[in-house]
Amino acid sequence: MQSVTVNNLIFDEYLSQREIATIVSEVAERINADYAGREPLFICVLNGAFIYASDLFKHITLPAEITFVRLKSYEGTATTGTVNMLIPLQVPIKDRDIIVIEDIVDTGLTMHGFIQQLKDEGARSVELTSFLFKPDSLQFPDATPKYIGKSIPTKFVLGYGLDFDEKGRNLPSLYVLRSEE
Repeated sequence: MQSVTVNNLIFDEYLSQREIATIVSEVAERINADYAGREPLFICVLNGAFIYASDLFKHITLPAEITFVRLKSYEGTATTGTVNMLIPLQVPIKDRDIIVIEDIVDTGLTMHGFIQQLKDEGARSVELTSFLFKPDSLQFPDATPKYIGKSIPTKFVLGYGLDFDEKGRNLPSLYVLRSEE
Protein backbone atom coordinates (compact mmCIF):
# COMPACT_ATOMS: atom_id res chain seq x y z
CA MET A 1 0.00 0.00 0.00
CA GLN A 2 1.33 3.41 -0.95
CA SER A 3 1.51 6.07 1.77
CA VAL A 4 2.49 9.74 2.00
CA THR A 5 3.41 12.07 4.84
CA VAL A 6 1.81 15.52 4.96
CA ASN A 7 2.35 17.92 7.87
CA ASN A 8 3.96 15.09 9.85
CA LEU A 9 0.92 12.80 9.54
CA ILE A 10 0.88 9.56 7.55
CA PHE A 11 -1.84 8.91 4.98
CA ASP A 12 -2.47 5.61 3.17
CA GLU A 13 -3.82 5.33 -0.37
CA TYR A 14 -7.59 4.91 -0.38
CA LEU A 15 -8.55 5.38 -4.07
CA SER A 16 -6.13 5.04 -6.98
CA GLN A 17 -6.07 7.33 -10.00
CA ARG A 18 -7.78 4.61 -12.03
CA GLU A 19 -10.58 4.18 -9.49
CA ILE A 20 -11.08 7.95 -9.37
CA ALA A 21 -11.30 8.19 -13.17
CA THR A 22 -13.99 5.50 -13.25
CA ILE A 23 -16.01 7.22 -10.50
CA VAL A 24 -15.87 10.60 -12.26
CA SER A 25 -16.91 9.13 -15.61
CA GLU A 26 -19.89 7.36 -14.04
CA VAL A 27 -21.08 10.56 -12.31
CA ALA A 28 -20.81 12.49 -15.60
CA GLU A 29 -22.87 9.83 -17.41
CA ARG A 30 -25.68 10.25 -14.86
CA ILE A 31 -25.63 14.04 -15.15
CA ASN A 32 -25.59 13.89 -18.96
CA ALA A 33 -28.63 11.61 -18.93
CA ASP A 34 -30.56 13.62 -16.33
CA TYR A 35 -29.90 17.00 -17.95
CA ALA A 36 -30.40 16.02 -21.60
CA GLY A 37 -31.99 18.94 -23.44
CA ARG A 38 -30.98 21.46 -20.76
CA GLU A 39 -28.03 23.81 -20.33
CA PRO A 40 -26.90 23.63 -16.71
CA LEU A 41 -24.59 26.06 -14.99
CA PHE A 42 -21.95 24.22 -12.98
CA ILE A 43 -20.63 26.03 -9.91
CA CYS A 44 -17.31 24.69 -8.67
CA VAL A 45 -16.56 25.27 -5.00
CA LEU A 46 -12.91 26.26 -4.65
CA ASN A 47 -10.37 25.28 -3.63
CA GLY A 48 -11.00 21.60 -3.05
CA ALA A 49 -13.32 20.76 -5.93
CA PHE A 50 -11.25 22.23 -8.77
CA ILE A 51 -9.64 18.92 -9.80
CA TYR A 52 -12.93 16.99 -9.60
CA ALA A 53 -14.67 19.81 -11.52
CA SER A 54 -12.03 19.77 -14.25
CA ASP A 55 -12.19 16.01 -14.70
CA LEU A 56 -16.00 15.93 -14.50
CA PHE A 57 -16.48 18.80 -16.94
CA LYS A 58 -14.35 16.99 -19.55
CA HIS A 59 -17.01 14.24 -19.58
CA ILE A 60 -20.04 16.54 -19.76
CA THR A 61 -21.50 16.36 -23.26
CA LEU A 62 -24.24 18.93 -22.65
CA PRO A 63 -24.08 22.58 -23.61
CA ALA A 64 -22.99 23.86 -20.20
CA GLU A 65 -21.13 26.64 -18.44
CA ILE A 66 -18.91 26.57 -15.39
CA THR A 67 -18.12 29.24 -12.81
CA PHE A 68 -16.45 29.31 -9.41
CA VAL A 69 -16.99 30.36 -5.80
CA ARG A 70 -14.74 29.95 -2.81
CA LEU A 71 -16.24 28.87 0.48
CA LYS A 72 -14.25 27.86 3.53
CA SER A 73 -15.35 26.01 6.64
CA TYR A 74 -12.27 23.95 7.63
CA GLU A 75 -9.10 24.59 9.58
CA GLY A 76 -6.68 21.67 9.74
CA THR A 77 -8.60 18.40 9.98
CA ALA A 78 -11.82 19.80 11.50
CA THR A 79 -14.75 21.97 10.49
CA THR A 80 -14.95 25.41 12.10
CA GLY A 81 -18.76 25.35 12.23
CA THR A 82 -19.06 28.52 10.16
CA VAL A 83 -18.94 29.16 6.41
CA ASN A 84 -16.98 32.06 4.94
CA MET A 85 -17.49 33.14 1.31
CA LEU A 86 -14.05 34.22 0.15
CA ILE A 87 -14.89 34.54 -3.58
CA PRO A 88 -18.58 35.21 -4.31
CA LEU A 89 -20.59 34.06 -7.31
CA GLN A 90 -20.01 36.35 -10.31
CA VAL A 91 -22.78 35.30 -12.73
CA PRO A 92 -26.58 35.64 -12.61
CA ILE A 93 -28.36 32.42 -11.71
CA LYS A 94 -32.02 33.41 -11.94
CA ASP A 95 -34.01 30.78 -13.86
CA ARG A 96 -30.91 28.60 -14.35
CA ASP A 97 -30.45 24.90 -13.65
CA ILE A 98 -27.52 24.77 -11.24
CA ILE A 99 -25.22 21.87 -10.44
CA VAL A 100 -22.89 22.64 -7.55
CA ILE A 101 -19.60 20.73 -7.68
CA GLU A 102 -18.10 19.98 -4.28
CA ASP A 103 -15.10 17.88 -3.27
CA ILE A 104 -16.60 16.41 -0.09
CA VAL A 105 -19.79 16.69 1.93
CA ASP A 106 -19.58 15.64 5.55
CA THR A 107 -21.74 17.66 7.99
CA GLY A 108 -23.39 19.46 5.07
CA LEU A 109 -23.07 22.87 6.75
CA THR A 110 -21.30 24.52 3.82
CA MET A 111 -23.73 23.24 1.19
CA HIS A 112 -26.85 23.77 3.34
CA GLY A 113 -26.30 27.52 3.38
CA PHE A 114 -25.01 27.83 -0.17
CA ILE A 115 -27.85 25.82 -1.74
CA GLN A 116 -30.40 27.95 0.10
CA GLN A 117 -28.67 31.10 -1.14
CA LEU A 118 -28.89 29.87 -4.74
CA LYS A 119 -32.59 29.10 -4.35
CA ASP A 120 -33.19 32.52 -2.78
CA GLU A 121 -31.50 34.13 -5.79
CA GLY A 122 -34.01 32.46 -8.14
CA ALA A 123 -32.27 29.37 -9.50
CA ARG A 124 -34.76 27.15 -11.36
CA SER A 125 -33.21 24.05 -9.83
CA VAL A 126 -30.19 23.27 -7.67
CA GLU A 127 -28.51 19.88 -7.43
CA LEU A 128 -25.24 18.89 -5.85
CA THR A 129 -22.49 16.59 -7.00
CA SER A 130 -19.77 15.69 -4.56
CA PHE A 131 -16.79 13.50 -5.26
CA LEU A 132 -16.98 12.20 -1.67
CA PHE A 133 -19.83 11.94 0.82
CA LYS A 134 -19.66 11.06 4.52
CA PRO A 135 -23.25 9.99 5.29
CA ASP A 136 -22.47 9.22 8.95
CA SER A 137 -21.41 12.86 9.51
CA LEU A 138 -24.36 14.52 7.77
CA GLN A 139 -26.23 17.03 9.95
CA PHE A 140 -28.13 18.86 7.17
CA PRO A 141 -30.12 16.34 5.08
CA ASP A 142 -30.95 18.98 2.45
CA ALA A 143 -27.23 18.98 1.62
CA THR A 144 -27.24 15.32 0.55
CA PRO A 145 -25.66 15.19 -2.92
CA LYS A 146 -27.76 13.81 -5.77
CA TYR A 147 -24.63 12.79 -7.66
CA ILE A 148 -22.20 11.07 -5.30
CA GLY A 149 -18.84 9.82 -6.48
CA LYS A 150 -18.18 7.65 -3.43
CA SER A 151 -19.58 7.42 0.09
CA ILE A 152 -16.84 7.00 2.66
CA PRO A 153 -16.56 6.52 6.42
CA THR A 154 -15.91 9.47 8.72
CA LYS A 155 -12.16 9.64 8.28
CA PHE A 156 -9.90 12.48 7.20
CA VAL A 157 -8.83 12.24 3.55
CA LEU A 158 -6.58 14.25 1.27
CA GLY A 159 -5.37 14.29 -2.31
CA TYR A 160 -7.27 14.76 -5.56
CA GLY A 161 -7.95 18.37 -4.59
CA LEU A 162 -8.57 17.84 -0.89
CA ASP A 163 -6.01 19.31 1.46
CA PHE A 164 -4.59 19.31 4.95
CA ASP A 165 -3.85 22.98 5.72
CA GLU A 166 -3.50 23.65 1.97
CA LYS A 167 -1.06 20.77 1.41
CA GLY A 168 -1.65 17.53 -0.46
CA ARG A 169 -4.17 18.81 -3.04
CA ASN A 170 -1.81 17.86 -5.87
CA LEU A 171 -1.72 14.16 -5.00
CA PRO A 172 -3.37 12.28 -7.90
CA SER A 173 -4.78 9.53 -5.67
CA LEU A 174 -6.96 9.87 -2.58
CA TYR A 175 -5.38 9.12 0.80
CA VAL A 176 -6.86 8.46 4.25
CA LEU A 177 -5.29 9.43 7.56
CA ARG A 178 -3.62 6.39 9.10
CA SER A 179 -5.26 5.35 12.35
CA GLU A 180 -3.09 5.47 15.40
CA GLU A 181 -3.87 2.21 17.15
